Amino acid sequence: MDLGLKQKLVLVVGASKGIGRGIVMGFAKENCRIVAVARSEELLREVGEEAIREGAASFNLEVYDIMETNAKTVAQHLAEEYGIFDVVVHNVGGSLVGRNHLGPAEDWEYALRFNALAAIDMNSVLIPPMIENGGGRVIHISSISAVMLRGNPLYASAKAFLNAYVTTAGRQLADTGVVLCSIMPGAVAFPGSYWDRFVKEGAPRVDDFLRHHQAAGRFGTPEEIANVVVFMASDKSSFMQAANIPVDGANM
Repeated sequence: MDLGLKQKLVLVVGASKGIGRGIVMGFAKENCRIVAVARSEELLREVGEEAIREGAASFNLEVYDIMETNAKTVAQHLAEEYGIFDVVVHNVGGSLVGRNHLGPAEDWEYALRFNALAAIDMNSVLIPPMIENGGGRVIHISSISAVMLRGNPLYASAKAFLNAYVTTAGRQLADTGVVLCSIMPGAVAFPGSYWDRFVKEGAPRVDDFLRHHQAAGRFGTPEEIANVVVFMASDKSSFMQAANIPVDGANM
């Protein structure tokens, strides 16, 4: 299937490893022009070398810790440096935040900024030019935890907020040509991931989790998440506005 993404300008925020790296490679295979943002210059350079080998038309890296800087300022710099993006993928976030459901508001606020608000700040800068240009794609990496509301309550709540943002803001954007959506991965394993150590140790919790929570009986891969992201970045997704899409191995 020709997805028509050749030479499209793609921004991937959180691009240095795992799902983010997989997403970069997915766009590289479509011959896209890629701008990658992450905290580690060393890892980004490795990603860039691989992306060029995979077919990226170009690769530029920008080193930022989105949680340690003003996300709107970062977005303004990116817009000035590269112009209007055809596709923006937000992969910043994670469950490594406070877990205390009775913790103070600042713990909840941190989880919310990490998993939703920083990306929303960037959207406030990056989406208006897309609208003026007649369209674009903005894809958030959410989590099936937003639906199941299981595990870390701060993380799950933040991702549920993100999904609500995608639904409500996505509806407002639906007639502009900009498709705002989220992808909701289930448990994904890759080197350095939460599950990676337990898999290597042969921990009993792995079999228990897969048996009780993964109908597919296995973990997902970054490539499987990236495949859906790349599809949603294409014109093939033109009637999928405001969608929160599970890619979770039939999580239960």
